[in-house]
Amino acid sequence: MMTRTPQGRTNRLTRPSIAVAAAVAVTAGVVAAAPDATTAEPTPKLSLIAASTSVTLDSWKDDPGVYLDLGTYLTSENGAFELKVTRKSYKDPVVAAQVLRNGKKTTTKALPAGLVKDFSGLPGFAQISVTDAAGKTVLKRTEAFCPNNASGRIRPDAPANSKYPQSCPVNPFTLGSVWGVENGWASNTYAGYYAKPVQLAAGTYTAKISVTKKYRDLFGIANKPQTVKVTVRERSWEEEEGQGTGSAARSAAPKSAAAHQGHTGHGGHEGHQQAADAPAASAHAAHGAPARPEAPAGRTTGATPTFNVGHGPYPPAPPALPWALKKESLQRQAFSAAEVGDRPGQTDGSRQAPAAEPNAKRPTGKATVPDVPKPDLRSLPAYGITVSDGYEDVPGKDYLAFSANVWNAGPAKLVVDGFRSPGKELMDAYQYFYDAKGKQVGYTPTGTMEWDPRPGHEHWHFTDFASYRLLKADKKESVRSGKEAFCLANTDAVDYTVKNANWHPDNTDLSTACGQENSISVREVLDVGSGDTYTQDLPGQSFDITDLPNGTYYIQVLANPENRLKETNHKNNSALRKVVLGGKKGARTVTVPAHDLVNAN
Repeated sequence: MMTRTPQGRTNRLTRPSIAVAAAVAVTAGVVAAAPDATTAEPTPKLSLIAASTSVTLDSWKDDPGVYLDLGTYLTSENGAFELKVTRKSYKDPVVAAQVLRNGKKTTTKALPAGLVKDFSGLPGFAQISVTDAAGKTVLKRTEAFCPNNASGRIRPDAPANSKYPQSCPVNPFTLGSVWGVENGWASNTYAGYYAKPVQLAAGTYTAKISVTKKYRDLFGIANKPQTVKVTVRERSWEEEEGQGTGSAARSAAPKSAAAHQGHTGHGGHEGHQQAADAPAASAHAAHGAPARPEAPAGRTTGATPTFNVGHGPYPPAPPALPWALKKESLQRQAFSAAEVGDRPGQTDGSRQAPAAEPNAKRPTGKATVPDVPKPDLRSLPAYGITVSDGYEDVPGKDYLAFSANVWNAGPAKLVVDGFRSPGKELMDAYQYFYDAKGKQVGYTPTGTMEWDPRPGHEHWHFTDFASYRLLKADKKESVRSGKEAFCLANTDAVDYTVKNANWHPDNTDLSTACGQENSISVREVLDVGSGDTYTQDLPGQSFDITDLPNGTYYIQVLANPENRLKETNHKNNSALRKVVLGGKKGARTVTVPAHDLVNAN
């Protein structure tokens, strides 16, 4: 079956460590460093700071390893720190440029070629050295830094909200991204989703964190390492449950950790994928309730809990910390009451993007397709390709599973409303069009929406949005996937550098986008710059390769196959990914050659 990088990697932000760090104020020296507006330089001033002088990290007996969220942040003053990261095509390397804004004037400065390799962040940015109680160095490592990691303000006159996206893309076929630390804000240097655990025994340590020299020189960052005392404590689920914390945690756990476990599993067969793919809280639900909470944010940008049945993961940044707590009394209150969530003085990335509301009434009058900007649907090559069996549902079968993404290159968002006629099972779907000022100026019928009643789905699907086909070496069709109906959600930031890209889209998860069984109307949106990844790994969705001969094939991802949706270009709707099937029945294999410079299966 299909496997993905476990999402539990961002879940090791334990509530005790969050509470401790939340109780610590930013030092007065940091606040005092805020520049006077009249003397501000046109380039941002970056500094490394530590939110706390000490942190507590947990190592679990049944899942050993410590994640080094040490509470260090990169601050930006005298303006925002902004990077534009792109590639012209999959044959071209990823390049980055710094964007400098001075009033209405905007300039860019190319960063050294080869500095960035992908869209995960600035590689080798943070240098971490850990010594034990005896002063012996037990760990040295560098970690990448995603400027879009969860952020918080460092002074009260900073912008109330950051304009930058909330995480760095993970889709291997991302085309463009924008990274940034807002002016007067700080961004967590912890690598989050991309971090790997380290082996540290229970005990006390001292961590020294600094920015590596190449980035200090490149961005003018002072060489001021931060020192943090680290306490590693070993914990186990059995001890937590034995102390009676299991039931309390169970009652407080988010819905997706228990009641909606199946909603995390359509990217993997329920019960089969869970251990590899579910968040830590879900993965350990069989032990009782999680003492270690589910990640504060779900798998999509800013969404929690996750209901993305079949949709690809979009892991969140780790939670940020409140910065306004200065007085000792407030510190004590914060220590006892600190919780994950958005509230005054705290932003932890757990915000759930709201649903886009459908029109109040079914459209009337003559349908028209005006001459205004329209969406441009494009397909990405398939990835996450693997061979699976039919599970207990279809024994004796071999399937080719994969993930596929259709995205919107703009310049207009795709807006589809579904309206239900009383007593009818299907909704009538309409595509809407808008002028440059955002005023609706036309609509056209565009098929139907259907209710999917299967457990773990239970939402409205827009029909004929995409089609998946397995082509033979001569690129003639061999097998077609039965999956052609979808609930649209902005799961992946594919290219946030295109015109009109929305860095904070609505409808980032199915709980807000897809309606309920008794819904009278639904609005589904694919915003500019975003795509929707669906994982085809169940019989009826993946390709049945049981009786196919070994050899070369192509997975075709085809957007808008019936051309029902109006868009600017219908010639870029298809993407092919080469695969080579081998093995024998019951033990089939698949080899996935690199797609130009993208070497991801």
